[in-house]
Amino acid sequence: MASNPVPDHVPPEMVRDFSLFTSAGMPSTPNGDPHAAVACAHAGPPIFYSPYNTRDGRGTWVFTRARDQRRVLQDAETFSSHRSIFASALGENWPMIPLELDPPAHGIFRALLNPLFSPKRVMVLEPAVRERAIALSDRIAASGTSCDVMKDFAFPFTVNIFLGFLGLSDDRLDIFVGWANDLLHGDDIKRPAAARMIVAFIDELAAMRRKEPVADFMTFVVQAEVEGRPLTDEEVRGTGVLLFVAGLDTVAAAIGFDLAYLARNPKDQDLLRSEPDRIGLAAEELLRAYPTVQMIRVATKNIDFERAPIRKGDYVSCATMIANRDPAEFECPNTIDLAREDNRHAAFGYGPHRCLGSHLARREIVIGLEEWPARIPGFRIKDGTAPITHGGHVFGIENLILDWS
Repeated sequence: MASNPVPDHVPPEMVRDFSLFTSAGMPSTPNGDPHAAVACAHAGPPIFYSPYNTRDGRGTWVFTRARDQRRVLQDAETFSSHRSIFASALGENWPMIPLELDPPAHGIFRALLNPLFSPKRVMVLEPAVRERAIALSDRIAASGTSCDVMKDFAFPFTVNIFLGFLGLSDDRLDIFVGWANDLLHGDDIKRPAAARMIVAFIDELAAMRRKEPVADFMTFVVQAEVEGRPLTDEEVRGTGVLLFVAGLDTVAAAIGFDLAYLARNPKDQDLLRSEPDRIGLAAEELLRAYPTVQMIRVATKNIDFERAPIRKGDYVSCATMIANRDPAEFECPNTIDLAREDNRHAAFGYGPHRCLGSHLARREIVIGLEEWPARIPGFRIKDGTAPITHGGHVFGIENLILDWS
């Protein structure tokens, strides 16, 4: 990938050949380990400039230390999250809500949506989540001794939960997952096409719920009020699109990376199977080891941050996968220790924009790790197959064929 010219204000000694898209281990790779590959970022300066660290080849400042990332993500005044990531694929400029809103507007919409994703609400959803995990695992166990665990378990499990939240049936699950895949990982033709289909779908769903309300998320959004007024069409779209995109990929990817780890580490697999009360702690360590999201912020003013001359308009990368391998934060950060205590990982981000769906995501992962090993005996990666992993804004894994014959 041709890099953009390095801006004049960036000192040459702060430029580093690194990208979450193109560095070693990042492009689609059989048996790859992109999370281990990014740990090399800690071998250099704590803040450096990468000339090509976004999908469109834009340069970003890369913050490697967890403490520096926390400072950035908690300072929404200096580091804005309004990038129109999604709308830019369409040449438009509306925000995904609340992700791309800055305070005070962010707080208003966050307060509106928080009750839908609260721990209390997740407790209400939990029986349906567990029922889904059990049904899928039982079906897979009854139908043979191997499966493509992303297609047969991780996506149908997590996406079903999320579609139920939206008030939608499962019959278009594969289409929706395909749209998300094209949007997050597709080329310059697939991305805008997927973005257009998702927007049209959300707009159509909102129009349907205005006419015929039901007890679901989209009805809540079209009927909601902020500051005594209903949401605009653009606000409804921005909120619906964010939930749609966020619900289709990241939790399934996390479960995939977790099961790939357990498939390669039978002792840990046996431990969780024989002592399921350890799964909650283990899930936190797997969240630390295999987070999936790079967060980008835009500087709103000139600032010298730990001697890095960041200028207004510069992109700043806070990659969870780099923060979670920070040796200043975690002892032996590249060792996966399922009994690790006091695990302040960054998988769900920090600050006001901390992942809205984190309580639900965490429960889905824990339940998946409880129910899959309880029904599937000692599993491993099938001989002659290799999972494909990739880096990028959202890390992922596919072709994960597990075998328990």
